[in-house]
Amino acid sequence: MTRTIQAFFDTDTGTISYVLHDGRHAAIIDPVLDYDPAAARTSTHMADQIVDYVTEQKLTVQWLLETHAHADHLSAAAYLKSRLGGRIAIGEHILQVQEIFKTLYNLDREFLPNGSQFDQLLKEGETIQIGTLSMNILWVPGHTLADLAFQVDDVIFVGDTLFMPDVGTARTDFPGGSARSLYRSIRKLLALPENTLLMHCHDYPPAGRDPLWASTVAQQRAENIHVHDGISEDEFVAMREARDATLAPPRLILPSLQVNIRAGQLPPAEDNGTHYLKIPLNKLAIG
Repeated sequence: MTRTIQAFFDTDTGTISYVLHDGRHAAIIDPVLDYDPAAARTSTHMADQIVDYVTEQKLTVQWLLETHAHADHLSAAAYLKSRLGGRIAIGEHILQVQEIFKTLYNLDREFLPNGSQFDQLLKEGETIQIGTLSMNILWVPGHTLADLAFQVDDVIFVGDTLFMPDVGTARTDFPGGSARSLYRSIRKLLALPENTLLMHCHDYPPAGRDPLWASTVAQQRAENIHVHDGISEDEFVAMREARDATLAPPRLILPSLQVNIRAGQLPPAEDNGTHYLKIPLNKLAIG
């Protein structure tokens, strides 16, 4: 068995997408659809880098995996499925997230918050196969209600649950988020062996540091500025909630979520053939 991880860093959103494969079969994790909000224009520059890699490596894509419904970028899962095949999957708690944002966007009756937009909903403790690789599904709520982490042997794709140690942890003020749940999810991950490799979904490097996206459990326990060993749950919750209160909403939260709860599909075209995104005014209770 071989295991290869190829990372793709999107400088515009600080997102890292991954192709995980065994030399023949692949999973794509957290792919990005480029979006220019000023021009209201999508493009596939980042996703096409993944297409090129998969094609060059002669891989068969089995899965397009989302760690959660992202608020900082649009998902390219639907586009990549159209180009490469595979099944789009996300955590089963996406149903509650869909219900929240169906209400916020006042979505039409054709949008059902039942997860049917995805090919499969994943559960805690479930195992899926990527060729010869077995991937265990971990539920790590906190950043959102529906966050997952994906474990293959001694590697875990942690989504937004943890950032690099000098950046800390993800915000928890989205609907359904919880600083207390995030702390418990993080401690669940940091109870794993110290050499476990953690692959992050974002990096926002401090000045003077290049982007990075891999750390170990040992590094996080010793160095994470928000949640290193010795930080109690109550201390973390107080810090995280105070910090969240100072943060502006993510730049692409309103465009991205109405696409991402649809598994990367744009809203249905209207009778003139044009797709429209909705911007609810004075309704976003974040920031």
